Amino acid sequence: MLALAALGVTDIGENRDQEAAAKALATADAGVSVRWHYVGQLQRNKCRSVVTYADMVHSVDSVPLARALVAAADRYREQRLDVLVQISLDGNADRGGAIEGAADPEREVRAVVDALVGSPPLRLRGVMAVAPLKWEPARAFERLAEVAAWIRADHPDATVISAGMSGDLEEAVAAGATHVRLGSAILGNRLPPAVA
Repeated sequence: MLALAALGVTDIGENRDQEAAAKALATADAGVSVRWHYVGQLQRNKCRSVVTYADMVHSVDSVPLARALVAAADRYREQRLDVLVQISLDGNADRGGAIEGAADPEREVRAVVDALVGSPPLRLRGVMAVAPLKWEPARAFERLAEVAAWIRADHPDATVISAGMSGDLEEAVAAGATHVRLGSAILGNRLPPAVA
């Protein structure tokens, strides 16, 4: 992270809280200022930790998670926390993401948006999605752009579209992505955990 920051990369994403918290502390101790993006699926019990270092959380996908972030941000932050609604483009709740017309009202996209907008410690900045495994990335990101447009119609500051990774970044950018996740293209594939 320090090497990337020295090269001018000041927006850093991480999808595991334990690793992100340690890296955020190390960069701060080194006097290096970066903007931390929490991009992983977030569990409510990790909100307290995440709000202490993250500048933006990309993966808010339910009303209970929004409430947990509000409570943690209200208690442990001085400035507002930027958040994105994670959208499930294929309706598969197992992979994370709020769902249009969800059977569970706490996972419905509009309910999640409303929970974020009505919460002063948080600031709705847009949407995030990962292309479903069996979808063409271009189709997935075009659908995400449609969802982003109807959210932005009511919330003009929600201009962020976080989509695409190393393997499908061209399709994401073509569909309007403002943020892409390029970890493996820059750092290589993550090594498997060591076995003790």
